[in-house]
Amino acid sequence: MIATQYKISLPSDYDMNIIKDRVRNNGHKTDGFDDLKFKLYLVTVKGMHDNLQNSYSPLYLWKDSSGLNKFLFDGFYDNIIKSFGWQNVNVGIPLIDTTTPKIKENKFLFQITREIHPQESLTNLKEKIDEEIPKIVGTEYLVIYNPEKWFYDAYYFLNDLSSLKEMRGVIYSILHVSTEEPK
Repeated sequence: MIATQYKISLPSDYDMNIIKDRVRNNGHKTDGFDDLKFKLYLVTVKGMHDNLQNSYSPLYLWKDSSGLNKFLFDGFYDNIIKSFGWQNVNVGIPLIDTTTPKIKENKFLFQITREIHPQESLTNLKEKIDEEIPKIVGTEYLVIYNPEKWFYDAYYFLNDLSSLKEMRGVIYSILHVSTEEPK
């Protein structure tokens, strides 16, 4: 599996209804996309949930590279380039995936980022990370790492943000979830 995300920072006075309308009108186009486990249409709104900026930050989990290549190189990603300009696509490798089709029922995605420090052995790193990350009762989560930069992101799927009172991270609103199963 491969995870990808591009984070498009938007001006603080940007009308986020433009993004919401874009997703409402086009989000369904990636429902059932080849080799896509899911795509989360994510936004942050400046001032909401302690976010410092507006952003549009879709997160994808691909079953393999052929779907990702089709998305990037067969014209689908051109819509992003035309609307927002050239964007870097962050690539990561899923390490822990507890997600089920129930992720579609969630309104929020909470992200924490941690560094993977230099160490003598990476044996059991998956278990160490799973022990280290916060546990939020009743949530599904996904951990993605990047060995080029040696960090990982843990993403939690939530409806209720009250369990995050003591935690620091980014809270995204989920506007739409496309999955391998079309509606």
